[in-house]
Amino acid sequence: MREFAPSTHLALAISLALSGCAVGPNFKSATRPATVGYVGEATPAETAATDVPAGAAQHFQFGRDLSGQWWTLFGSPKLDALIKEAMTNYPDIAAQQAALRAAGENVRAEMGVFSPQIQGTGNASRVKESGASIGPGFPGFITNIFQATVNVSYTFDVFGGERRTLEGLQALEQAQNFRLEASYLTLTSNVVSTVIQLASVADQIAATREIIALETNELGIVTRRSALGGQSRADVLQQESNLALVRATLPALEQQRAAAEHQLATLTGHFPNDATPAEITLSDLMLPQELPISLPSSLVAQRPDIKAQEAQMHQASAAIGIATANMLPQFTLTGSVGNESLLFRSWFQPSAAVWSLAAGITQPIFEGGALRAKRRAAIDMYDQAGAQYRLTVLKAFQNVADTLTALDHDAQALKAEYDALNAVKASLDLTQKQYAVGSVNYTSLLTAQQAYQQSRLAYVQAAASRYIDTVTLFQALGGGWWNRRDPGTLQEASPSQRLAEAQEK
Repeated sequence: MREFAPSTHLALAISLALSGCAVGPNFKSATRPATVGYVGEATPAETAATDVPAGAAQHFQFGRDLSGQWWTLFGSPKLDALIKEAMTNYPDIAAQQAALRAAGENVRAEMGVFSPQIQGTGNASRVKESGASIGPGFPGFITNIFQATVNVSYTFDVFGGERRTLEGLQALEQAQNFRLEASYLTLTSNVVSTVIQLASVADQIAATREIIALETNELGIVTRRSALGGQSRADVLQQESNLALVRATLPALEQQRAAAEHQLATLTGHFPNDATPAEITLSDLMLPQELPISLPSSLVAQRPDIKAQEAQMHQASAAIGIATANMLPQFTLTGSVGNESLLFRSWFQPSAAVWSLAAGITQPIFEGGALRAKRRAAIDMYDQAGAQYRLTVLKAFQNVADTLTALDHDAQALKAEYDALNAVKASLDLTQKQYAVGSVNYTSLLTAQQAYQQSRLAYVQAAASRYIDTVTLFQALGGGWWNRRDPGTLQEASPSQRLAEAQEK
C-alpha cells in the first residue's frame, strides 16, 4: 500500500487547523429502503423439480451471502478458464482500470492545494537605460541586473471550498471504483450467458440433426411404399417438404452458434478468427441448486450501480459547498525572498538581499447574480442525482423480483415441456406403428412428427432458460464483489481511503 508523504500530512493538518467548518451540506448516505421483500406474494422456498438434467429444484436461501466467484457454482472448468481469460484480456476492463487510476491521480493533485505553493525564479539581464529617467542631461548607460528569488504563496481554506473540491473528487473516484466493479460483473455475466447460449444452440443443433435423420428415414419408407403402390406421390412430396423445412431451420441455428462464438471471442479479448471454439453443451454445466438471496436491506450496499450512483450524489453534494465557498472571501498570504544586484560579484552579499511579505483578501462584490445562480444549479444537480439514485434502487429491486419469479416459472415451464415431450414422443411412436400397419393416414403421422420437432426444441430452450435466469439473479444481487479480493478492484485501498486512514492517524 502506498503512503502519502509526511509533508502532505503536515500541510493538510495546518490547513484544517487554520480553517473553519466547510460550508455546504455534509453528505449522508441515503436511507436504506424499508421494504422487507422483493415480490408482492410470498416467494416459495424452492422451485419445482423434474427428474431430468437441469431439472433439479433450486432452493432460495434468503439472508445468505453470494460467493465472489459465483460462476464456479456452474461446475465447469471450461467456463472458469474463459472467465479468467476474459477478466485478463477484455479491453473495457483495462479502460475502466485506467479511468480509476486517473481519478486517483486527480485526488492526489487536489491534495497539493493544502501545501504552500513555492516557485523559484532566476534572471540575468543586460539593458541600456535612458539617462532622462534620472535627470535632465544625464547620459544613458548600460547595466546588468542579476536576480534570484523564491516566491511562496498560500491560500487559507477558511470556508472549505478546497476541502469540498477534494471531497467531490474522492466521491468521483469511488464512483469509478464501482463502475469498474460493474464492468467486472457485466463481463462475467455476459461470458456465462454466452456460454449457456452456445451450449443451448449446440443442443438444439444436435436435436435438429436427430430429427433430420428421423425424417430422412421416414422419407425412405414413404418412397419405397410409393414405388410399390402403397403410398401416393403426394405423400412422398409432403415428406420431402417436411424434411426440407426441418433442414431449413439448421442454417439459422448454425448462425446463432457462430454469433455466440464470435461474441465469446470478443469477450475473451480475441479476434473471431483467432479464438478456439468452445465445445460445450448444457450437460457440461451444473445447475446451481442453492441460491443465496441477499436481504432487501443489504441490496443497496451490494449493487455496484447503486453504489456508483450514491457516489455521484456525494459529488453533487460537495459541489454545493464549492459553489457556496466561491461566494465568500478568500485569504491569501504571499512572500518572496532572494538577491538582486547590478554586479555578479556582489550578488550574494548581504546588501543584495531582498524580500517581501503580503496578505490579501478577495471578496466577490458584484457578479451579476452568476455565483448565486451557480449555487442554485448545484442544488438542482444534487436533487437530480438523488432522483436518479432512487430510480436506480427501484430498478435493482425490480431486477431481483423479475428474476425470482422467472426462476420459479422456468422450473414449471421445464416440467411442462418435459411432460409435453414425453407425450408427443409417445404419440409419435404409436402413430408410426399405426401407420406401419395402415391404421392411420399419412396426415396423422405428419402432424405427430411436427409436434415432436417443436416440443424437442422447446424443451432444450426451457432448460437453457433456467441457467440464464440463474445468471441474471446473481447479476441482480451484485455479483458478490465484496467477497472477492482481486488486484485492482475495490479490495485494494483507493487514494481516498488511504487519505481517510491518514487523517484518522
